[in-house]
Amino acid sequence: MSQHTDEKPWPVVVGVDGSTGSQAALRWGITQAELTGGTVEAIAAWQYPEVFGYSYGWIPSMPEGGEFAKAAERALRETVAAVCERMDQPSEVSIRVAEGHPAQVLMDAARTAQLLVLGSRGHGTFSGILLGSVSQHCVQHAPCPVVVVPQP
Repeated sequence: MSQHTDEKPWPVVVGVDGSTGSQAALRWGITQAELTGGTVEAIAAWQYPEVFGYSYGWIPSMPEGGEFAKAAERALRETVAAVCERMDQPSEVSIRVAEGHPAQVLMDAARTAQLLVLGSRGHGTFSGILLGSVSQHCVQHAPCPVVVVPQP
């Protein structure tokens, strides 16, 4: 297991997008952290939506990035609260919201994680895909072990 220099275990990082899959991943990550004496870092990513017409010189008025970040943080806090409420004395859970593509945000966080935990599918466009594109990317490229929790 990777460790900090002060011998505290690195966190279990969990990708959270509010989906039932990410809720299951958060429950699994919290349980694993309890077993290892670690903590959980729940991470939500946001990015500006791709806009058709941008390549033709038209840039629509977009909400400030802060609005996207606030919405992501609100959803993350609600998900963490709902999951922790149903658990007996869960491990410490910190939250972080970051701008960027979810796969890249999670890959960056995984550099200092003992484990990366994801749901098998999130809020992506193609809900019928067995393993979502973010999970697939992380499984193939993460610098730490990855656990993909199946849909409940």
